[in-house]
Amino acid sequence: MRLLTGTDTQDTHCFNFVPHSVDAFGSTVIVEGCDLDRQIFWIHAWTVNSSGIITQVREYFNTSLTVTRFATTKSNSSKSVSITSLHCPSVWESTLSNRVGKSVPGLVLAI
Repeated sequence: MRLLTGTDTQDTHCFNFVPHSVDAFGSTVIVEGCDLDRQIFWIHAWTVNSSGIITQVREYFNTSLTVTRFATTKSNSSKSVSITSLHCPSVWESTLSNRVGKSVPGLVLAI
């Protein structure tokens, strides 16, 4: 934790966040990178408001991430609206998880 927050003062414990890809989906920005020397790969998911200010940060380490767009299909009957199906297409998948040389858990982020 001290390494990632910058409070560790030892020079041997440095971690550089070097992004390999940056993708945006509406108000969500996904940044992916890795440190091959340490066999660490990371993903940041930022939520950005209309002024470009980051309002939320989610951080994942050594985890494969799939981003899906969460949407519902509605059926309109004469007086009621009901949800008839759920559709979650994949819009982004991490690509660096296989480079760290170990098995990593997979997560799905619905936006």
